[in-house]
Amino acid sequence: MQHNDQKELQEASLVGRIFSLEVALFLMGVASLIYGLMNHIESNIFFGILIIPGVFILHKVKKKDWKAHWAELEEQKRREQEREEERRRGGN
Repeated sequence: MQHNDQKELQEASLVGRIFSLEVALFLMGVASLIYGLMNHIESNIFFGILIIPGVFILHKVKKKDWKAHWAELEEQKRREQEREEERRRGGN
């Protein structure tokens, strides 16, 4: 597998992290929460409380290696099929 320094540099870019979707959503959640608390608006407080943990969940889901996850599920399915075939051969 080739090592791509340019791609790693791009992913680690500070500017990219600052303007990422997660940061924008987090700031909107904080702003909504603060605005709601200052002006006693329950809907803004509710959405602020809802958005802030949602950003962390989004970050965790995005971080997960989905290719490895699907490969693991395929391997598990293959093993189950092999066991089923073995059980059928042993049962006859």
